[in-house]
Amino acid sequence: MKKTRTSQPETCHYFVDEAGDGTLFSASGRVIIGTEGCTRFFILGLAEIENPDQLASELDALRAQLLADPYFKNVPSMQPAARKTALAFHAKDDLPEVRREVFAVLSKHPIRFFAVVRTKSDLLNFVRTRNRYDSAYRYNPNELYDNLVARLFNGKLHKAGAYRICFAQRGKTPRTDALRAALEKAQANFQQR
Repeated sequence: MKKTRTSQPETCHYFVDEAGDGTLFSASGRVIIGTEGCTRFFILGLAEIENPDQLASELDALRAQLLADPYFKNVPSMQPAARKTALAFHAKDDLPEVRREVFAVLSKHPIRFFAVVRTKSDLLNFVRTRNRYDSAYRYNPNELYDNLVARLFNGKLHKAGAYRICFAQRGKTPRTDALRAALEKAQANFQQR
């Protein structure tokens, strides 16, 4: 039997992170898309989690269990000093055995995932076209991120009475005001439709 929601949630919990980065140019202005260390795509993803406190508790318990397991005793990412898996799970740092255990925990929870993907070569064409019409324009990766936040949240900020949105930290400078503006743009775009 299909489970359906009978009422809107009081609070929606959203978690946002990216894959890749918005870099298009080297420090000297050379295009670096597709070169080693520079992705061809930028992906911004959003996970909607119904009960994040319960999920966090289960992941903490799993982490404690794995840290106590002698099988992982000498794994570098499992050492607290490495500040990786011992503190937080992250697929790029975790062993396949750890990723499998994390997946097993995640699969027990109702998580909805959404993403927007931007091809960097198309973005480069946009930047070059804009530079032809506005010689003062300079591309900034934050512009890409903010634009994709607005697109990703379009149609997702009208379901509940409140929202708790957690963005993965980008860089050292908080961008709270810019992210709030992008969310407000997403709300305005949805209301216009």
